[in-house]
Amino acid sequence: MLLTFVGSISFAQEIEKEEPFTIEEEKIDTDVFVIVEQMPEFPGGQDSLYKFLGANIVYPNKAKKDGVEGKVYINFTIEKDGSINEVKVLRGVHPLLDEEAVRVVESFPKWKPGKQKGKTVRVSYNLPLNFVLNTKNKERKKK
Repeated sequence: MLLTFVGSISFAQEIEKEEPFTIEEEKIDTDVFVIVEQMPEFPGGQDSLYKFLGANIVYPNKAKKDGVEGKVYINFTIEKDGSINEVKVLRGVHPLLDEEAVRVVESFPKWKPGKQKGKTVRVSYNLPLNFVLNTKNKERKKK
């Protein structure tokens, strides 16, 4: 009788150990993570990201003329295949700058996707984009 009882406990523990792993694996397939073991990476790394932004952001003329500056916070999801999806403004400055920030992020090439426990996963990513006019334009506006 004692052996049967010990055997049941051991068997019940094995089932409990298997169940959470199954649930966790399902989560990895459907959830969007914020922090993962291996974060997504822009092709070529951070320096390439900054070069891409510098080469592709077009300061809207009306925003320049009106002296509109500020930091636009963008959120987007990097999918399992590295594509960009669900781009949205978390905190904007002005509709013209917000639109330009979204446009540039939507034009990103595919990223190296993030990984969690060795599996490729969807990752939510926040990116601040700072729109600053050069000082010559500021001086002209003051005069």
